[in-house]
Amino acid sequence: MKNLPPEALQQVASYFHVLAEPTRLRILNFLRQEEHNVGELAQLCGYTAANISRHLSLMMQQGLVARESRGTCVYYRIADPSVYALCDLVCDSIARQFERASENRQALLSRTAA
Repeated sequence: MKNLPPEALQQVASYFHVLAEPTRLRILNFLRQEEHNVGELAQLCGYTAANISRHLSLMMQQGLVARESRGTCVYYRIADPSVYALCDLVCDSIARQFERASENRQALLSRTAA
């Protein structure tokens, strides 16, 4: 980030903004396993196809997903697999925070029980 011009920093912020929505993270998880069309993703996520299409459009703008038309269906797949390295890094960090918080609660309970 040190040497990026302001325009590039804006693009980085937009990229993270797309990842800041739980529905889009769920879509990424489903696409991690295999490609899907909008209807499949809508069913998996429990949302309308229109809602999923809107999310996919934003994800396409940031280069996270790619689409391919096959007959009357459009299938989506991951265009930038490095997003999973980023998500795994953040998720692992959050998991460690939860683990430390749980250990602290257990230690506190042990002290108050003694």
